[in-house]
Amino acid sequence: MRLSAAVITLFGASVSAFSLGGDGQSVIIKDELDVPGQSPLKFCEADREKDIITIESVVLSPNPPQAGATLTIKASGIVKEDIVDGAYVNIQVKYGYIKLIDTRADLCEEIKNVNLECPIEKGRISIVKDVDLPKEIPPGKYTVQADVFTADDEHITCLNAVVFFKRGGAFLDL
Repeated sequence: MRLSAAVITLFGASVSAFSLGGDGQSVIIKDELDVPGQSPLKFCEADREKDIITIESVVLSPNPPQAGATLTIKASGIVKEDIVDGAYVNIQVKYGYIKLIDTRADLCEEIKNVNLECPIEKGRISIVKDVDLPKEIPPGKYTVQADVFTADDEHITCLNAVVFFKRGGAFLDL
């Protein structure tokens, strides 16, 4: 599995609502770890004051993502200081309890997948990316974490996501 696919999985993965009773109503449960916007992403930690990027919004369409569909990712935020070559991301992808990926990747290489280049200059940033999700996503639970650092080991951000796919690749809403 390519690392970029794992990163896209991070943006497109998780459960956004829980059903209550049999009345067909849903309640969206938000907490301080939820990433703002229309996305089921979560921050790894509540204290993000020292993070170099402030994520203002992540919007996924469709939300939740669907196998065989095009996933549109729109993200915006503020970069508090320049991010230069040498920045890296520690990424882990699990299928159930099985670790599929546990690696460190060059952030500046990976951001080329969303048409960005290093240095990423201080200021506002917006990303829009369309990704074709394969129809053949094996059923099960996928957990993804991306923890991002500068070349000097300063924390940029950390995100988690969980997604469940049932047979046929469709999203399973728990």
